[in-house]
Amino acid sequence: MDQTGTMNATIIESSPGILRRIVAFPLSLLLIGGFWVILITTLIGQGYDVLGLPRNTPQKAFGAVLLAAGVIGGYKLFKRWVERAPDHELAWQGAGRELGLGLLLGAGIFAVATGIVAIFGGFEVLGVRGWGHIWSMLAVAIVSGVFEETLFRGIIFRHIETMLGSWTALAITSALFGAAHIMNPGATWFAAFAIALEAGLLLGAAYLLTRRLWLAIGVHAAWNFTQGWVFSIPVSGGDAPLGLLITRRLGPDWLTGGDFGLEASVVALVAASLAGLGMLAVAVRRGRIVGPMWSRRPDQTKL
Repeated sequence: MDQTGTMNATIIESSPGILRRIVAFPLSLLLIGGFWVILITTLIGQGYDVLGLPRNTPQKAFGAVLLAAGVIGGYKLFKRWVERAPDHELAWQGAGRELGLGLLLGAGIFAVATGIVAIFGGFEVLGVRGWGHIWSMLAVAIVSGVFEETLFRGIIFRHIETMLGSWTALAITSALFGAAHIMNPGATWFAAFAIALEAGLLLGAAYLLTRRLWLAIGVHAAWNFTQGWVFSIPVSGGDAPLGLLITRRLGPDWLTGGDFGLEASVVALVAASLAGLGMLAVAVRRGRIVGPMWSRRPDQTKL
């Protein structure tokens, strides 16, 4: 066989089969990856329920750390064995810096929003309680930050973007994120809209800016922890936790967020959305936005 024939035979032999091509299609990866992340989280969570770890204890927070580690490990396995691609989104290099920046950003945005609500008479600090439910809130922050960002940004956003482009992925994942909270206690359609816009935009922009998940995880976790433990405000409709500060919310729901929590406030909606738009503008300037798959050149790869 001549050299050309040898090369053609090699190409044919190395071409992926039809099953592999089906699995490697972005929609297939979205469905398989989403199922995989949810399955891991459910199984680990049920394991800790069986152990009956007491609430608001260091063991509960440590269990959340192990659950988060399981989700991250599962994601890395999915990238290697199913996607057959390197894990950029949860790579360890630079993770501490991006996670720390996200924690500062999430806590800062929520503190600013709470301060503005207080200026308008919708929030009062009555005293200092102490440690309160710190371990429970740490657990909530860790699990929500890692699980939800891995699922919504690492799996859903990324594969929708591959098919339909960055803007469509941002719109769809924001809507899905809001819809995922509509069944929470105290939820209203405005609360779901607020979550979709403020959190979907902010966290989606954090991913687009870095093309990694650590910044978004930090923002998400710190937002929930600051809301629940520092200011003792319900997190997405849950019961108001016993946090560091003894607080009281006053006034109309549009200002305070009502039973759902301050994240359903118009003030939080504006503050988080502005921060998200700022990060999104930087992402656009840095060329992080990609178009749908049919508009990209064959040699153009996603950032």
